[in-house]
Amino acid sequence: MEIYVVKSGDNVDSIAGAYGVSVESIIYDNQLVYPYPLAVGQALLIDTGGIRENRREAVIRGFAYPFISNYVLEQSLPSLSGMAVFSYGFTREGEVIYPPIDDGFMIEASYNYNAAPILTLTPFDETGMFNNNLISDVIQNEDIVEVLLDNLLEIMNEKGFLGLDIDFEYIKAEDREAFVRFVERATEKMNEQGFTVSVDLAPKTSADQPGLLYEGKDYETLGRVANSVLVMTYEWGYTYSEPMAVAPVNKIRRVLDYAVTAIPSEKINMGIPNYGYDWALPYEKGVTKAETIGNAQAVQIAVENNAEILFDEVGQTPYFRYAKDGVDHEVWFEDARSIKAKIELLYEYNLRGASFWQIMRLFRANWLLVDYNLKVDKL
Repeated sequence: MEIYVVKSGDNVDSIAGAYGVSVESIIYDNQLVYPYPLAVGQALLIDTGGIRENRREAVIRGFAYPFISNYVLEQSLPSLSGMAVFSYGFTREGEVIYPPIDDGFMIEASYNYNAAPILTLTPFDETGMFNNNLISDVIQNEDIVEVLLDNLLEIMNEKGFLGLDIDFEYIKAEDREAFVRFVERATEKMNEQGFTVSVDLAPKTSADQPGLLYEGKDYETLGRVANSVLVMTYEWGYTYSEPMAVAPVNKIRRVLDYAVTAIPSEKINMGIPNYGYDWALPYEKGVTKAETIGNAQAVQIAVENNAEILFDEVGQTPYFRYAKDGVDHEVWFEDARSIKAKIELLYEYNLRGASFWQIMRLFRANWLLVDYNLKVDKL
């Protein structure tokens, strides 16, 4: 498995000839669009056959909404240990709120590909935003916690879920201990019936890191009471941020350096983004809103606008700039090089695996790299 960076004058035929592979394989693996023009600086994954020696086992999960296409789902599931349905909610009385679209086809497809279907639980309010008051009202009441967990168990048994993922964000500092008790109780009840429990953690770099994202999450204790954790190492660059990498490797390292001191590495899944952002310039804080784009889509934007793709060596992330209709743009996304760099972190830190947020857009090179470098745990 080679990664080739396109130079001026290259074309698919010349690259295929140099590596002794078929043109069709390069086109398919890299999702090139007819008539297959390339961007200078574009990273192409070249499959020359074989697999990495001494591959390590890893748990690989992907989050998906119930409106995912069957094609994208079936292209992704062969490389996944688990597929997390996003998401189920709950009321202040402990009643479970189902996703607006039936997720039965996702659960069935997961079993067809020996991947575990996971129920993701989120405290969304009616606006679709995380509601920390809702979290407080439930986790501070032991009776409601029992009602909620019993309702979840009923659904999981009925629908065939094999695990629960707890994705509570913006937890108040005063709810820190109650959240630990909630996760501990959830793990006890779920494990009794053979289900696993994971909990999602904001990317902290120290135990006492200030901020609403961080203060309610006790890494050490949550890592002890849950079966596994997802450290959400992405969204440094986000919809309303200034243009920058979504998941720069140098910043991920700072989080992992702390995480492995608080949580056993074999319990940690590292988050990997499967998307990028396109910012219109000039950036104005609180006003500029980036457009979320897929990784294959980002390359196509570069091709269409004759933009050269650059690579930030510090963050190990591709980016480019272009102008359209009199407006300058800056794009940061993931490519084969940045995904490979993140997979290497699984080896370096001896992590349990990785979780992809999210798998709604197909990025075939990503799954090829996962399969080449890792033995994915299956049912």
